[in-house]
Amino acid sequence: MSIKGNAFSLQFYQMGYTVRFNFLDWMAIVLFFAALVGIAFGCSRKASKDAKDFFLSGRSMPWWLIGVSMCAATTSTNSANMFTEFIRNSGLSENWKWWAFLLTGMLTVFVYSKLWVRSGAKSDIEFYELRYSGRAAAFLRGFRALYLGIVFNVITTGLVMLAAIKIGQVLFGLDQWTIIVMTSVCSIIYSALGGFRGAIYTDFLLFILIMVGAVVGMVYALGRPEVGGFAAMMQNPVVQKHLSFLPDVNNTELFVSVFVIPIAIQWWNVWYPGSEPGGGGYIVQRMLSAKSENHCVAGSILYQVINYAIRPWPWYLTAFASLIVFPDLASLQKAFPNVNPALVKGDLAYPAMLTFVPNGWLGVVAASMMGALFSTVAAHLSMGSNYIANDFWKRFVRPDAGERELIIVGRVTVIVLMVLSGLLAPVLSSAGAVFNLILQIGAGTGLIYLLRWFWMRINAWSEITAMAVSFIVAVFLQLVYPHLGLPPLLSWHRLLIVMAITTVAWVGVTLVTPPTDAVKRASFQNKIRANKHDIAWGLLAMTIASVCVYALMFASGCWIYGKTVLAATMTVISIVFGLVLIPVVRKLNAEQSDENCEFQTLNPGV
Repeated sequence: MSIKGNAFSLQFYQMGYTVRFNFLDWMAIVLFFAALVGIAFGCSRKASKDAKDFFLSGRSMPWWLIGVSMCAATTSTNSANMFTEFIRNSGLSENWKWWAFLLTGMLTVFVYSKLWVRSGAKSDIEFYELRYSGRAAAFLRGFRALYLGIVFNVITTGLVMLAAIKIGQVLFGLDQWTIIVMTSVCSIIYSALGGFRGAIYTDFLLFILIMVGAVVGMVYALGRPEVGGFAAMMQNPVVQKHLSFLPDVNNTELFVSVFVIPIAIQWWNVWYPGSEPGGGGYIVQRMLSAKSENHCVAGSILYQVINYAIRPWPWYLTAFASLIVFPDLASLQKAFPNVNPALVKGDLAYPAMLTFVPNGWLGVVAASMMGALFSTVAAHLSMGSNYIANDFWKRFVRPDAGERELIIVGRVTVIVLMVLSGLLAPVLSSAGAVFNLILQIGAGTGLIYLLRWFWMRINAWSEITAMAVSFIVAVFLQLVYPHLGLPPLLSWHRLLIVMAITTVAWVGVTLVTPPTDAVKRASFQNKIRANKHDIAWGLLAMTIASVCVYALMFASGCWIYGKTVLAATMTVISIVFGLVLIPVVRKLNAEQSDENCEFQTLNPGV
């Protein structure tokens, strides 16, 4: 590495690949950090007034900020890396592992989002004592606050930090601990000062920057001599094998694992952060910050459209180009020998492609990757601090804690979570591997999150059982089973096993334990005012909206691929279903606003 002070440049060489940051690049990065700090300080005074503003921005957010913030929160440094790894593994079709979650999202939008707003909860963890009663409900709330607030948050934030390490080593040539320390300090300042309001405002700016950086990275990736431009890339035999939206039906293992399982089972019966069936985590936190039910719904729809149909395409095209430039892991390791060999996986290919961006734009791209990092980290830190402060500290440690004390606890939690995530990140290896493990831990629990709003027989012991059994079985299959000398299991085999055992366990416990007491059930039902007509129209809206967005997603891809006839057909389908959706949503809103409508549940009191 050499530093040239007179040129304000940082330069390092790795087997012929050179990355230089000049004055313009550093200015872009400096301006990025200045904007983050400025917004954080600008929001700090209001965020310090009371806990509701610090954790939920005073429930005053408009739909467009909510929608874009959801996009930013789910767009992390590991997003592009993970999608690239999927494409390099099995082609574009492997993305059905997360495309299937569109169904989850639309179900949440049209059936559950208004229920969350009506519940008046400060977090999805507080839900447990709104819905259930007794010591079991209290235990569930406290345990989930610690489990999701600390354990799961540390794992997911550590995964984001892993991507930051790979990007930092490739673009900046820094060692992993330098990256961890710098990232952690910046994240703590950003998250602790501005609170949730600062995170929401900053998310809007960051998402625009993220997309600009993704497009710039894509343009220069396609411009590589090896790639030869967009047209040449699309005709390349290596790339053509990876373009299909659907996996090869003749490859049974692949077809079942990346398409059948996700589209038939995974989306409704697997819990995954950011795509929880019925809503949860930082998505619900943003729903609860909306100024009204309608703003909550509109923001959630905007998120689904951008997230699936628009956001990923620059990353996909860059991933296709990487297949030509870096055809295998050996070529990646050869090109970047200073990167820890343990971190050289398929997901390293994306940051590797960014090294070709020229000065001026290089700083913008680097800032956009930092933006993706901080937006997701801030979402997890804000969610975790909310859980610990409101659902654990105030509920179990100091019930009389004042507003100022809760804010202090929230800020201390941010620091602790960031430190733990930084320590975990070097232990992880691959974005895709962690994604699969998280899916398995959450398998079999999704259905309970959908039914608990309506099937009053479900109780706290149902959820405790689902949570414990899914975790134990997933860990056993991942860590113990491979050493027993038994036939190996594929990831989707493990997913189905965990799902089946967990579902049988929690349904059995539900049927043999008493339901929540009648007073609590009645109070909950009166709060959410769910109606069977709401559900019927909500499911119809979900189906129409899902077809609309999937068609738009395929249309985007077909236009890019140059398949004009199919692209036009998909575009028309998307428009038609979008127009059909309008009167359905109006009918849904009419049903929900009818105060004379008789309250009913799917299974009242059963």
